[in-house]
Amino acid sequence: MITLTVNGKAHRLDVPEDMPLLWALRDELELPGTKFGCGVAQCGACTVHIDGVATRACATPVGSLEAGAKITTIEAIGATAQGKALQAAWLEVDVMQCGYCQAGQIMSAAALLKTTPKPTDDDIDAAMEGNLCRCATYKRIREAIKSAAGVALTDTREA
Repeated sequence: MITLTVNGKAHRLDVPEDMPLLWALRDELELPGTKFGCGVAQCGACTVHIDGVATRACATPVGSLEAGAKITTIEAIGATAQGKALQAAWLEVDVMQCGYCQAGQIMSAAALLKTTPKPTDDDIDAAMEGNLCRCATYKRIREAIKSAAGVALTDTREA
């Protein structure tokens, strides 16, 4: 048995230790917001927070998690002021097209704003580098992050 603390609630799961956290979240705990993209931690669609750090759930075996680790998924990110601001900015800026990658994008953005409340374009680009968007809404993602952070939107870069 493995105990996971997800979105503030402890869950005991009878799963193999090598099961990726992604599948424990989606299949065992029925939290479908964390998406499967590539399965090799390259696209960012499966990003969750483990103790506040953006982490790829597809490449994180549940047995590798420290006892007491706190996992936050997209389903709970809006419970924080920062997460609520990001979600509102995502809608305000109309970031989403297909929307598939957006949960991972928001989770990475929330981790960035936790450590860097007023990020520069370079900070945003570095933090979001591993999150791929097939619809190429990168400029709008940057704008939404800056809006949520209250940073002036003076970006002159192209998408």
